[in-house]
Amino acid sequence: MLLRKLLKILHEVGSVGVLGSFAACLVIIITGPAQDSLVAYAATRHTIAEICRWLLVPSLGMVLISGLLAIAANRAYANAGWAWVKALLGVSMFEGTLVTVGASARHAAELSALAAAGNPDPVQLAGVLRTEWGGLWMLLALSLANIVLGVWRPRLGRPVR
Repeated sequence: MLLRKLLKILHEVGSVGVLGSFAACLVIIITGPAQDSLVAYAATRHTIAEICRWLLVPSLGMVLISGLLAIAANRAYANAGWAWVKALLGVSMFEGTLVTVGASARHAAELSALAAAGNPDPVQLAGVLRTEWGGLWMLLALSLANIVLGVWRPRLGRPVR
């Protein structure tokens, strides 16, 4: 019983970290300095990369691990289709975060630092930013789908006899 509650708390705290880091990145992207001041823009891109590195990836890892452990610890979850859909969405989110958002944030920070040093590549930076922006929105939608599944808990799959 104590293990289940601990896993639930870890899962919820991790979820807050994931959604908070998505929100922080989106707010910084929307309100950050334009590319007119390359030094300030490079600092903004570095901030986003650090949020992904220190908050988003660890929080998502905590959500994924605590969710999988909760399925293992609770027989009702192991037999629930919605829990397995959430697990698959969680694995997809983790992979998408590492590949799309985390890598794009680091690459954008590197490209903006190069631009601030006098070696801009606006075409490559625009492509990376498009990937990052789309990835953030896609992962935010997957997060909300996971929340809906966790609250609604629809009956998916075969009925248990």
